[in-house]
This record gives sequence, C-alpha cells and structure tokens, in this order.
Amino acid sequence: MIKIKLKDGSVKEVESGLSILEIAKSISEGLARVATAGKVNGEVKDLRTIINEDCKLEILTFESDIDGKKAYWHTTSHIMAQAIKRLFPDAKLAIGPAIDEGFYYDFDVESPFTDEDKAKIEEEMKKIIKEDLSIERFSLPKSDALELMKDEPYKQELINDLDEGEEISFYKQGDFTDLCAGPHLMSTGKIKSVKILSSSGAYWRGSEKNKMLQRIYAISFPKASQLEEHLQFLEEAKQRDHRKIGKELKLFMTHKLVGSGLPMYLPNGATIRRILERYIQDKELALGYQHVYTPSLANVELYKTSGHWDHYKDDMFPVMKMDEEEMVLRPMNCPHHMLIYKSELRSYRDLPIKIGELAHDFRYENSGAVCGLERVRQMCQNDAHLFVRPDQIKDEVGKVLKLIVEVYQKDFGFPESAFKYRLSLRDKNNKEKYIDNDEMWETAESQLRAILKELNIDFYEAEGEAAFYGPKIDIQIKTALNHDVTIPTCQLDFALPERFDLTYVGEDGKEHRPVVIHRAILGSSDRFMSFLIEETKGNFPTWLSPVQVKVMTITDNQLDYAKEVADKLRMNRIRVELDDRNEKIGYKIREAQLEKVPYMLVIGDKEVQAGTVGVRSRKDGDVGAVPVDEFIKNIKVEIENYIN
Repeated sequence: MIKIKLKDGSVKEVESGLSILEIAKSISEGLARVATAGKVNGEVKDLRTIINEDCKLEILTFESDIDGKKAYWHTTSHIMAQAIKRLFPDAKLAIGPAIDEGFYYDFDVESPFTDEDKAKIEEEMKKIIKEDLSIERFSLPKSDALELMKDEPYKQELINDLDEGEEISFYKQGDFTDLCAGPHLMSTGKIKSVKILSSSGAYWRGSEKNKMLQRIYAISFPKASQLEEHLQFLEEAKQRDHRKIGKELKLFMTHKLVGSGLPMYLPNGATIRRILERYIQDKELALGYQHVYTPSLANVELYKTSGHWDHYKDDMFPVMKMDEEEMVLRPMNCPHHMLIYKSELRSYRDLPIKIGELAHDFRYENSGAVCGLERVRQMCQNDAHLFVRPDQIKDEVGKVLKLIVEVYQKDFGFPESAFKYRLSLRDKNNKEKYIDNDEMWETAESQLRAILKELNIDFYEAEGEAAFYGPKIDIQIKTALNHDVTIPTCQLDFALPERFDLTYVGEDGKEHRPVVIHRAILGSSDRFMSFLIEETKGNFPTWLSPVQVKVMTITDNQLDYAKEVADKLRMNRIRVELDDRNEKIGYKIREAQLEKVPYMLVIGDKEVQAGTVGVRSRKDGDVGAVPVDEFIKNIKVEIENYIN
C-alpha cells in the first residue's frame, strides 16, 4: 500500500503499482467527501482522462476549491437537462455551465417555465440522482458528432465552431447524452441535494440579435444541511439588496426615460452622498490635499497622450464631433490632473502635491451589466493624485494606507479581519494590455512589494489585476454577504509622468521626473453607497442617517412644544423631521422604525410640563425621559465622533 496526501491534508491509502487513473478512481471511490475532478500539473481534468505518466496529481473535492465545486455543479446541470428532456422532449439544449454560485442551463422551449414546471423538473432531477446512473465519457470525430446532435441545432452550431480534427467529447448518463468538455463526477448518485432557484430569459450567446432562450438557475450540495445554509444565505442577500432597501428608504430611483445605469438620487440618498463627500474631503484637506474641478468632456487627443485611448477606448462612450474637435466623455480624471500639475513650474520643495477631486466619470457599460448603484454608467469618483519625489514614495503610500484604515476601521467600524491587501501586478504573458516598459514595471512592482513588507502588512499577489499604467495595492473587503470587493486602492505610476513630460526642479537645479500615486479611498460615491447600504441593511450610523431624529406628538396639544424641540435640534445642525399627523403614536413609532431613523422623540403632556422628551433609540429601545439639552449634547457627541 502507498499513502497519498490530499490537498486538504487528509491521507488516503491505495494499492501500490496502480496507474494514475486507477489511483484517482480509488481515491474518488473511497473519499467521504465527493471527489469531483483532478488537477494534472495544475490543469483541471476529468478523472477519466488522467493518463499514466509522471505528473503532479491533485484530487479535487467539493470542499477543496471553486474548481471542485464547479465539477460538481456541472454534473448537476446535465442532470437538470436530462430531467427537462424527459418532461419536455421537444426542448432544445443550449449550454449549461457551472458558475461561481451554482449553475444554469439554457433551453429553447415554446413558453417560459412556470413555477409548477420547475417543481416537476426538480422532482425529476431527484429521481435521476436516485437512479445513480453511471456517467461515461467518449469522443467522436466532427462528422459523427454532428450526426449524433442532428436534433439539437444549438449543439450543432457549437460543434461547427470547432476546428477540424479537434477532439469532440460527450458525456452519457442513461438515456441522455450531451456535448461537453467536462469534467464530471462518476455517477449521478454522487449528487445529494438540489434546488432550482429561478428562471429568466437569456439571449443565445448573449446577443440581442439571437433568439431568446429560457434559463434555469439552480444549486446542489453534497449535504442537505449545506443546501439549507445556502438558502438562508440567499434570503439574507435578498434582504440586504441595496436596490430593495434603496426603494424602501427612498434613496434613489431609475427610469427608462433617463436610461440604464443612470440612477437619480432622491432627497434621502442625496443627503447621505453629500455627507460622505464632505466627510472625505475634510479628511483630505487635513492631510494637505488641494481640490479641483475639471470638465467631464475632453479632446480625444488627451487620452491618446495618456495611453487610455489605446488601452481603454472600448470602455469609453463614442466620440462626439464638435466643430474641428473630437470630444469624449472622460472615463477617469488622471489626464486632467496631469495637466494641472504641468501648468506651472514645480520645485522639489513643493512636492508632494496632492490634487483631489470628486469628479463625474463615464463608463460604457453594457445594459445587462448595470446594477442599481453598484455598476453605473456615470459615477462620482473620490479620486486623487499625489505627485511625489522618488524618495517620498514609501512615506506617502504609507499615509494613504493609514487613511484607508482610519476611514474603514475607525470611522465606519469594519473589523480588521475583513481586510486583505492585494498587490496587483501585470500579466507578463499578456503585455499588450499594459504600457510597454518592462523596466518601469519591474521598478514599480518591486517598490510596492518592498513598501508592504517594510510596513509589516500581510499581502498576497495577483497577476493580471494591475492598471494598464502601473501596479497597485488593492484592499479587498469581505462583505456581509461573504463577497470580496475592491473599493480603496493605491496605485504607483511611472508611466503618465513620462507621457505628459512632467518635471520638477531638483535641489541640484536640474529637471527631474516625479512619480504619481493614484489613490481612491471611497472609490465611487455610488458604489460605496451600494456597499454601505448592504453592509448596514439601511441602518446607517447616526452621523450618516438622512433623518437623525423624528419628533412625534401624542396629540395636537403638544404641537407647539414639539416645534420648539425640532427647531432647537435644527439650530444644532441635527437633521430632524416633525411627525404631527393625527395618527396614533404606535403607528408613528412603527413607521419611523421602518424608515430606520436612529432616534424617536415622543412628546406627551408629561414631557411638555417637564421640558423633556421621551427617547426611543433604534439600537437600545425605550431610553425614557431625557432633558432636551442633554439629548442634544449626547447625540452631538455621537455624530462628531462617527460612533457606529
């Protein structure tokens, strides 16, 4: 017997003298966790295709990584297709890939699937799983493959796209065969629990020129308990959806007459955004930033000079011809800031120069990709560019990282454990995506790596995630929905100073080239708001809430006093609303709770006589009677110290 150590650390004993395929099968059959596929020298392969040769073999399980899960989900997508072919024999198969959170399959059917249809499909899938059908792989030449799929036009189209002589593989389970590259499990019985989640229309190959198909999304797991946990997670995600909360709290709206990806902020949302923008600008002013305003339009030549035209034009809106100029909506602000720096002679004594702006940028996003505030076509960027001497790089990058920690951990209260630092590098095998200067890239990447190490910051590296002009430090935040998002970034740029011929006069009286640090703390106001809404479920901290206090009367007898209280709060710059409607106090309180107002001040005859207010806190419930001045003092401390 020989011992094989798996990726998860467990050890499996198998007989000696077996081929790699036999070892893989032995491990697969003996694992308590379902083996889904294997990695041969780092490449994901079906267990059936692993040949007997010297190689690094890694058995993937559902728990091991996303590749293991995808093999599991891909198998389940075939089970769903088989179920639909049994129930709807005339359905035509399109594609059924695994995705990061389950799988889907597209079908050409006469009418959309109903809830009753989906329930029947799910039951049929469970029957196929119980049948524990062996899953067999085979391959055919192109002509035979076309003949096999003669009744499946979408499969035939995919086959015709393949080169002559290319291996065309299929997977068969009982009465069902599908065109597929794999990998798959050994049998349908390895799937334990399944759930159809939703259905929608989807154009074939994502093109509006093609026919609309019906797509079914689903999920599967090795344990019923895992499915239950996932369904609870999806319900939590639904409750946190910033589009749902944005509508309920009247934060923003969209309208087809305005266009996709162009949200409009309502008064409550505009208040939050205004406070966020003032907050970050005040932080920047305290650190020596100077703020500017620059136009949202620019000549195409500006972006040809910066390099954006070569590397980014597909993400920009089309050119507008005006007189003799070709103008375009800007996708970012850096070229404008380069020109502001260049507008006057700079000395080494002037540096660092920190130019900040809350600027509107425009991205040519596909209509299918836009989503609420998270992905928009016009965004407001909390952008800044630091022009520094080479000897200032470490200190200024450190200050940027310190500011990020202060904003996210101290003021917004996100735990340190939710943060990871990623050093985003270029892909050396795909250099055409980046500014062509190997020496610059090596210098910039090594400097950022050294800074992170000197600051004792744990980080990981990611090739292919750099900006086209330079590497960056991305702070990855783990959200309440367990997603990794990038909001704050710090980027090092030797390229744009060169392209714009930026200089400063050094201590030696000669011209020198500055380095630019691009940094965004809140990223775009829009995306940050979507992130914040979902993190807080709309329960914004008092300092950020659009309405901080609701004053409410029990009867009309307290109206004059209630107005005095509300006016006093406004005089102290507290955002307050007076609810003087002829409604029962319980109804007013419930409505304020649904609006997620941090404080409710209930006023009855006792409060009028005592000069107090009955305080109800969103967080602490019924606090009791408090003198007005004391309440104002306490809430101002909470607001001024960004208490969450």
